[in-house]
Amino acid sequence: MTSKTTDRIATLYFWATGAVIILILAWFLFRILGDGLPMLSWNFITGKPSEIMAGGGVGPQLFNSFYILFLSLLISLPIGIGAGVYLAIYAKKNRFTDIVRVSVEALSSVPSIVFGLFGFLLFVNWMGLKFSIIGGAITLSLLNLPVLVRVTEEAIKSVPESYWEASLALGSTRWQAIRKVLLPASLPSLITGITLVAGRALGESAILIYTAGLSVSRFFPDFNPLSMGETLSVHLWYVQSEAIVPDAKNIAKGSAALLLIVVLIFNLLIGIPSRMLQKKLSGGK
Repeated sequence: MTSKTTDRIATLYFWATGAVIILILAWFLFRILGDGLPMLSWNFITGKPSEIMAGGGVGPQLFNSFYILFLSLLISLPIGIGAGVYLAIYAKKNRFTDIVRVSVEALSSVPSIVFGLFGFLLFVNWMGLKFSIIGGAITLSLLNLPVLVRVTEEAIKSVPESYWEASLALGSTRWQAIRKVLLPASLPSLITGITLVAGRALGESAILIYTAGLSVSRFFPDFNPLSMGETLSVHLWYVQSEAIVPDAKNIAKGSAALLLIVVLIFNLLIGIPSRMLQKKLSGGK
């Protein structure tokens, strides 16, 4: 078999693989949005849920989804990025750092329900936070930390060493070189990693079932971090499994479509500026 024939076969295989993935994604979007879009309305998106009567909304759950996401990123971003910078710049190559990297890799593969049970035992029971928004946010930040650490370390290592050396040669301190050279140069990769983490957090349910609870506050919006904080993904699970409202199936369809739309919009709002920034930093190539 000649090299040209092999190249054509490989090209055909990759095109076919890409087409299959696109078709699966299109079918996935068609089924969820096709069933759920007719259920969406302003009252559904902003209204309060109903436990018995039909016609309830998901406004508090949608608010809690973003509120818990914001709090979890507020906790995990400084720690995750700081740990990634430490491993990439300051950490020496020894047994301790090898153990840290192995531990981070192991934590990133732990099922989310294990983090949920850990959060339930530590934050809900031992610390007495009960089912609360802050308990769910802290536990969710623990889920995000391993990914943020690895993304930050790899993003900084992908920056050419000449940037670092030139900055130090001009008299910069290590902190100045990190703050003004390495982090801005690695920002597109960092934004991509943060987007993936945030998208996963928006759709997370197992952790929040055990830590944030299956109910919402009587007040809307409620910024009290100690109040219960059922999110949209948890509400989707709840109405599909335990709800007694007569229109539970319609609520589930609408919640699934709304969650999908929110995740897509969130990724686009962050992803598009990230691509533009990446092109700007690479000189428009």
